[in-house]
Amino acid sequence: MAQKPTAAAARRAGVTSKGGRAPKHRVLDGSGRLWLFGLHAVRDALGNPNRVRHRLLVTRNAHDRLSDAIAGSGIEPEIVDARKFAAPLDPNSVHQGAALQAEPLDWGRLEDLCAPRRDPNPPVVLLDRVTDPHNVGAILRSAEVFGAAAVIAPRHHSAPETGALAKAASGALERQPYLRVRNLGDAMQSLAGFGYALIGLDQNGALPIQEAVDAAVGPVGLVLGAEGAGMRSRTRELCTTLARISAARGLASLNVSNAAAVALYAACAGSASPKHRFFE
Repeated sequence: MAQKPTAAAARRAGVTSKGGRAPKHRVLDGSGRLWLFGLHAVRDALGNPNRVRHRLLVTRNAHDRLSDAIAGSGIEPEIVDARKFAAPLDPNSVHQGAALQAEPLDWGRLEDLCAPRRDPNPPVVLLDRVTDPHNVGAILRSAEVFGAAAVIAPRHHSAPETGALAKAASGALERQPYLRVRNLGDAMQSLAGFGYALIGLDQNGALPIQEAVDAAVGPVGLVLGAEGAGMRSRTRELCTTLARISAARGLASLNVSNAAAVALYAACAGSASPKHRFFE
């Protein structure tokens, strides 16, 4: 029988929706609000009833392309000159003429999203100090495709919710839970208490990822470390097992977002046993 997580571990693994320090151009006057940009990210944020929205800046062309989403959201857009785009974005941001000032999302508590409620239960993805927003955005897209219960990262030394991450996620940030926890190790202990098998991805892992998934008892948590540094020692110790993605022709490793996609496929649809298949 799975051991229940201790109250202390559950408290220490509490979720924050505003953790981390966003780049200054993402935050307005210390309010904690952020600027989302790009047509896909803005369209999906406008359609998300849980996203608190404040200002929408669009060029005439972007307004025409987002007209249905704008009308459905109820927000009054500010039409701006494409040559003098007023949103406080990085000059290199590809905003496509659309920027939305909004509040970060609050996905709630770890136990509310990840406590097993059905059999088989969706996997979770845990990121140990993966800080690049483009990688995390791509991981959120894969997690949404494969129906992961959540993507979990520590509050510090991870990619915060920013416009760059939202654009890389291409709308997935609005639908795929991205939990920022105070302590990743404590979150892992809570998941273990819920009965999760925590599979750490490591190029020197004892088992291929498919065998590790097949051997898992209960739902699966996929743990990935930062590129180069990999998982920290405590993260590694808390894993149930270490698994590798077998490579052909001597390729050493995959980009962390590609590795996450391969591992999610193995956990969700590629298992030789039907026990982990929760979708077809």
